[in-house]
Amino acid sequence: MFVPCLVRASLDGGQVPRLGHPLVDDYLQFVGARARPNTVLATAFDLKVFFTVITKDPVDVDTADVLEFIGIQREPRRGTVVVRIEDGEKGLSARTIKRRLASVSGLYEYLKVRGDITVSANPVPRGMALRGDRRRATRGVPLIRTPRMLPRIIDPAAVDAFLAALRTHRDRAMVEAMLLGGLRRCEVLGLRLPDLRAGENRVFIAAGKGGHQRIVPLSPRFYATVAEYLSGERPDHAETDHVFCVLKGPRRGRPLSAAGLDEIIAGARARAGIEHLTCHQLRHTCLTRLREAGMALEAVQAQAGHRSIESTRIYLHLSNNWLADEYRRAAEAIDAQGEAGQ
Repeated sequence: MFVPCLVRASLDGGQVPRLGHPLVDDYLQFVGARARPNTVLATAFDLKVFFTVITKDPVDVDTADVLEFIGIQREPRRGTVVVRIEDGEKGLSARTIKRRLASVSGLYEYLKVRGDITVSANPVPRGMALRGDRRRATRGVPLIRTPRMLPRIIDPAAVDAFLAALRTHRDRAMVEAMLLGGLRRCEVLGLRLPDLRAGENRVFIAAGKGGHQRIVPLSPRFYATVAEYLSGERPDHAETDHVFCVLKGPRRGRPLSAAGLDEIIAGARARAGIEHLTCHQLRHTCLTRLREAGMALEAVQAQAGHRSIESTRIYLHLSNNWLADEYRRAAEAIDAQGEAGQ
């Protein structure tokens, strides 16, 4: 019986997390050579969850085990009468289950290529077959159907209250990077002093999602706040060239962590009396406002760092005026045609 034990290692030192099984650890080493640290850690955690639920050696897992795992993940987590408002589910979200299955499937595809298991032994099916004409090719039903949900954005009054609740120029600069520039949390924390291009009002993103780099414009308001932070708050002898670092305590002068930023956001949110607000909501709000202001969709894509334009199209639906304006123009054209035919 394989009992996984997640051992976190120093990703910066070239090591990756381990679970205690040679085949699984070899796969994590493979992922670590081609993916970002957060992806490696997420993959390790997903595999830990799977093999904690399905207590078998990896080579003995079959499709029935995968279907059993899906059923367990869908079981109610907070009582049978408690459901999430956004999707009506009681267990883990469909996106979480789908990601965990992708991690498991990746492991078995790797083992197939290496020859550790037979060619047909990936236990994660791609989908369920449909009834119908056998002569016609069908895609089948997805194993996990994930609903496409609109991201949440923050209204202007809540933004003003939240900004007013921030206590330092450092905190305000980090929020403005997300709210005015659409940066991700990891991109804000990854900024280094040479990445700031104040003369151009732009920043260089050295390690975006997937390791992709880009240069994006950022409001002069951000640079004015950063200047206040660098001149009056940042420790003079900081141990790092990261822009945002810890200001107090034993870690003073070291890079600010993701947990530290989340704590700052949670504290300001509570002081502002806002029920729900996250770093990603700040990013969504920025990109939505840019689209509402008339920024071309391709430009929003470049600003956001999306690899596919399909990821950016969601902001068309979030914009208050885009769909209404398109509908009004079409309705007026239809009315005009009807009057001309009378």
